[in-house]
Amino acid sequence: MNILFFLSHFTVQKTIKTLSNQLSKVRNRHWFIFDITIFAMTPLLALSLRLDGDINLQEYISQLEVATILFLVVKLIVFWGCGFYKRYWRYASIEEVIYIVMLMTGVIVIQTTLFNILDKTFNMLLSNLPQSLPILEGILSGICVIALRFSVRVVERVNHRQKISKHRERVLIIGAGSAGVSLAEDMQRNPQFGVYPVGFIDDAIKKQHIHLRGIPVLGDRSKISEVIKTLKIQKIIIAMPTVSGQIIREIVDICQANGVQPSTLPGIHEILNSRVRLDSIRDIKIEDLLRREPIHIDIKRVSTFIKNKTVLITGSGGSIGSELCRQIFRCHPAKIILIGHGENSVFNIQQELEQLIQIINNGKLAINIPLPQIYTFIADIRVKSRLEHAFERFKPDVIFHAAAHKHVPLMELNPAEAITNNVIGTRNLLQVALQYNVEHFVMISTDKAVNPTNVMGASKRVAEMLVLQAAKQSGKSYVAVRFGNVLGSRGSVVPTFQKQILAGGPITVTHPDICRYFMTIPEAVQLVLQASVLGRSGEVLMLNMGEPVKIVDLAKELIHLSGYEVNKDIDIVFTGLRPGEKLFEELFVEGEEYEKTEHEKLLVVKNASQIIPSYLDMTVETLLGAAAKNDTPYIMLLLSQLVAGYKPKYLEKNGSGDTEINTVFIPISNSNILANTEPQGV
Repeated sequence: MNILFFLSHFTVQKTIKTLSNQLSKVRNRHWFIFDITIFAMTPLLALSLRLDGDINLQEYISQLEVATILFLVVKLIVFWGCGFYKRYWRYASIEEVIYIVMLMTGVIVIQTTLFNILDKTFNMLLSNLPQSLPILEGILSGICVIALRFSVRVVERVNHRQKISKHRERVLIIGAGSAGVSLAEDMQRNPQFGVYPVGFIDDAIKKQHIHLRGIPVLGDRSKISEVIKTLKIQKIIIAMPTVSGQIIREIVDICQANGVQPSTLPGIHEILNSRVRLDSIRDIKIEDLLRREPIHIDIKRVSTFIKNKTVLITGSGGSIGSELCRQIFRCHPAKIILIGHGENSVFNIQQELEQLIQIINNGKLAINIPLPQIYTFIADIRVKSRLEHAFERFKPDVIFHAAAHKHVPLMELNPAEAITNNVIGTRNLLQVALQYNVEHFVMISTDKAVNPTNVMGASKRVAEMLVLQAAKQSGKSYVAVRFGNVLGSRGSVVPTFQKQILAGGPITVTHPDICRYFMTIPEAVQLVLQASVLGRSGEVLMLNMGEPVKIVDLAKELIHLSGYEVNKDIDIVFTGLRPGEKLFEELFVEGEEYEKTEHEKLLVVKNASQIIPSYLDMTVETLLGAAAKNDTPYIMLLLSQLVAGYKPKYLEKNGSGDTEINTVFIPISNSNILANTEPQGV
C-alpha cells in the first residue's frame, strides 16, 4: 500500500478542518473586501483571455484603469442596493446561485451600456479596449463570486462529514461496480445510519487508485488485510451481487482472519430493480458461499411464454412455489392463481405481491410492466372437486405444480400421505388440466426420484410417470423438471443447522461422507422457467446443479459464518443414516437417455415417455386403495414393482422373516402383479 496516499489523506483532513474554522469567522464586511479585490483583478484577466494572453500593458493600462473603476462601481452599487451583503452564506443553495446569476445579468447590462456610452462620448477614453470586455468581465466576476461564496458551504460540509465520520463505523466496500457506488452514495446521503465509506476494493485493473464519489479505490483483494489494519476498518460490505461463491468465501476468510465480520448485498436474483440501498445489506448466508456464476436465461422467451396468460401455481406458499410467484410476476402474466393447502403461507405470498403492486402503482418502483391480478384459492390437491372449482373459475393457461410432501424421514413413517399427496394429488391435477384443455403443465420433481431408496422419491417418480403419460396421450406440453436440494427451503438442512447453532450445538450430521446437490431457490426457479419454454411434450428435464457438496462441510461453513469455531464452540455429531436416506444422490434412471438442450444448465431425457409401464393407471388406482387403508407393506410392494430400482428396506427386513407376510411379496412378473396380489389388511 502506498504510504504517500495515507499521509496525503490525513493532511487533507487537517487542512479542511483548519480552513473550516477560519471560514466560519468570515463576516459580510470581509466578503465586501474580498469582492473589491476580485473586481479589481477581473478586468485585467478578462482582457488577457480576450487577447489570448498577448497583451501589451503599456498600450492598455490607462484605459483599463478607467474600465476597472467603472465596473467596480457598478457592481458595488448593484450588490449593496440589492442587499447582497445581508445574506448568510454558510447555508447557500441553488436559490443563491440563481440570485447571483440574476444580479450579474443586471450588472453586465448596466456596465455594457455605460461602457458603450463612455466610448462614444469620450472617443479616446476606452477606444483600445474590445467591446466584449464588459460582458466577459461580468461573467468572470460572477463565477468568482459564486465560487467564493460556495467555498464556505463546501468546506463546511466536508468538515461536517469528517466530524460525523468519527462517530460512524468505518466501512470498506468490496466491489466498485454500480452496486458498490450506489451503496456508497446512500451512505453519504444518510449519515444517520452510522456508517462511513472509507474506500473501495476492486480487482479491475482500470479502477485501481481512482476515486468514485470522492472515495478512493485502494487496490485489489490482496490488499484487504492491509487496508483493514491501516485504515482501522470496522465493517466490510461485499457489494458484488453476481460474483461466485468461491470469491465470497475467500473474502470472508480474509475478513474473519482480521477480526471483521463481513456483510453483503443480496444476489442479483433478490434485487427486484437495480436500486441498491443501505437497507439491502444483510449478513453472509450459506447460499452466498455456494453461489455460482449468474445463470443467463432467455428472459424474453420466458416472458413471451407467460405474457397475458393465466398462470396457476400449486404449493404457492412453499419455498419453490412462492419464488415461482415472484419471478412469474415479472413476466407480464394476466393473472396469477395462488393455490395452496396452508392458508398462512398462501396469505403471506399474496400480501407480498399485493404490496409490490401497490408500490409500483404509487410510482415508488420504476418498473414498466402490466400488473397481473392476484387470486388465492385454498385447496387440497387430493380433493379433485375442489380443483375443478378452481379451474372452472379461473381457466388457467399454464400450470406450475410445486405442491408436494418432500420430507424423506417423515414420508418413510407416513407412506400413505406421500401416495395421496404426491401421486394422487398430481393425478387429480393432470386429469382436471386435461378436462379444461390446459396446454402447458410443469411439474417440479426431485433428484430423489432417480433410483429412489425412499417413499418420497418413489412417489415423485410415479408422479413423473403420470405427467409423461398425460403428455403422451394428449400431445400437450406437459413436462417434469428435476433438481436437487434447495438452500433455505422450509425443513431443509440449513435452517435446521442454524437452529442447532442458536441453541449452542451440537450440529447433527447423519454421516461424514453424505453429499447432496444444492441450488439456491431463485437459481432453481429461473431454470424451471427456462425449462418450461424448452421442454417439449412428455419430457423430463434435469437441472445442472454443479458439484455435490458434503453436508459436513456445509455444517462447518455455517459454524464459521456464525462466528464460532468447529468442535471448540460448536460440536458436529454424526448420528447415522436415517430411514430411506442414501449417501449420494444420482442423476440418471437406468434406461434413460440424456442429451444437452440449447441451455447449458439443462439436460433432457430423450426417451422419458417410452419407459412408462403399461400398467401405470391400474397400479396407481391400487395404490390409492392401499393408502386409504394405510397398508404400508402393500404400498411399498406396489412402489417397488412400479419404480425401477426401488427396494425398500421394510421389504428387505421382512423378506426372510414371517412366512405369512412373505406370501404377499412372492416375486411375480409385472404383467401379473395386480392379478396375483391382494392387499393385506391393516
